[in-house]
Amino acid sequence: MKARNVIAVVLVLLSFVILIPGLIRPLITISASIEAFGATREIFRETRSILQTVRTLHESGNDFVAGLIFLFSVVVPFVKGALLAVIPWLKSREARQRVFAIVRDISKWAMADVFVVGVYVAYLSAKATDNLDAELKVGFYYFASYCLVSLLALQFMKVGERRPSADASGASRTVTRGRRRSAA
Repeated sequence: MKARNVIAVVLVLLSFVILIPGLIRPLITISASIEAFGATREIFRETRSILQTVRTLHESGNDFVAGLIFLFSVVVPFVKGALLAVIPWLKSREARQRVFAIVRDISKWAMADVFVVGVYVAYLSAKATDNLDAELKVGFYYFASYCLVSLLALQFMKVGERRPSADASGASRTVTRGRRRSAA
């Protein structure tokens, strides 16, 4: 196994270690207060993790939104990581390329990074309002770290993709397992 792939697999494992607390630890606390008779009173305070949010949305009948958050924040990251971790052990280069292409396609649909940005925007908008406050919790930082580490793992993975090369005549050829095949 190539050193790059060893690093990629280690990063995938690290991303799983980071993802789990990112899903179960508190993500954000939102509180609302009101000022009455010269005193500020807190009227609402809620701290939620990603999985608590999914459960609350499901219990309140918002199954579609709960399902989307669960799919893109839980299922897709685990499937993506599992497939990425398997790639170096596949014997066939074509199989590695196919699975890597699936991982790249899944990554386009992996909304974890968009979710992190959405939470951060909610945080900033709450901070901009006088009677509403937000505080990012440790789960946010775990989840944001997962996003970065998983992207880094994807970048490190080397699958032995076909590379076009030019022969003496300048014609493009594809190098495959030591043999040349004309691209024309």
